[in-house]
Amino acid sequence: MKLAYVMSIALIGVLASSLSIGGAGAVRIVQTNSAGDNVHLIDPATNKVVGVINGIEVNHGAAAAPDGSRLYISNEAESTLDFVDAKSLKIVKHVPLTGHPNNISIAKDGKKVYVGIAQAPGAVDVIDTVKQERVNSIAVEGSIHNTYVTPVGKWVVAGSIAGRKISVIDAATEKVAWIMPFENGVRPIAFEKKPDGSTGRMFVQISELHGFAVVDFDAHKEITRVMLPDLPPPAVRHTEGVQGSPSHGIGITPDGKTLWATSKYYSYLAVFSMPDLKPLGIVPVGQDPDWLTFTPDSKTVYVACAGSDVVVAVDVATRKEVTRIPVGYVPKRNITAILSN
Repeated sequence: MKLAYVMSIALIGVLASSLSIGGAGAVRIVQTNSAGDNVHLIDPATNKVVGVINGIEVNHGAAAAPDGSRLYISNEAESTLDFVDAKSLKIVKHVPLTGHPNNISIAKDGKKVYVGIAQAPGAVDVIDTVKQERVNSIAVEGSIHNTYVTPVGKWVVAGSIAGRKISVIDAATEKVAWIMPFENGVRPIAFEKKPDGSTGRMFVQISELHGFAVVDFDAHKEITRVMLPDLPPPAVRHTEGVQGSPSHGIGITPDGKTLWATSKYYSYLAVFSMPDLKPLGIVPVGQDPDWLTFTPDSKTVYVACAGSDVVVAVDVATRKEVTRIPVGYVPKRNITAILSN
């Protein structure tokens, strides 16, 4: 692995130790609850729930406007993208989608949200956040589970479980540029950032794989696979609630130093050094860890434990659990956001 690959995709950037950027806004962990009708906001300074968005049944993905003024939540019950005012936490707009949504991502300038449509034949709906309407629906091969915007915003990456492939869309033209197939469904993906800001490697979780594939983004080629450790007895491999994805949830700290991946089989987080992917250890968490996000200073990782209805905060440096935060029913996707004051 080249040492030039040193930084991960950063959701927000580096903050001061007080978890604020020159007073620009408050850092929040936004936690969706897939079996509920609310979304919880956690203050990482106190590890307390400090806000609740109500009225979004079966909420799935979340994204935040770069200026912190809005949150966007995909609504599975109504097949809409819901606009939420970040100050009042009230829903201000429901934008109809072409089908049942899953996860979402947002353009770097905040002007478009990309919604994965999780039903055949498959599409990525494009929502203009200024016009507050759908302006395109990009046809892809297979229903879409997750969408991502690459570090500099040039590409939109859409992963399909049913289609068992990744579709990479040119954000400027909104056309599919290339496709990469896998033997099973595509689950969460993390992105490594090169020094020039472009995408280096993708780390791809795949159905039935207790680990992840390492992909050279430029070459469109898989380099290797990294397996998560199986635990010896008396540890028990949990298969209920896995939903065909024994490892679901992966991310790189904003400082680019470590990669973290969940094991739903054994309810832990596995930690790897970057860029060499050397195993550093595991951290036990709650049942069915499904997604994770970091504070922008890379000090804490928050993992949504769908089987325990909690978010577990883990100290990155010591790799120790800090606390468990009760949230809603079956928490899955989460993001880190900076909301306007």
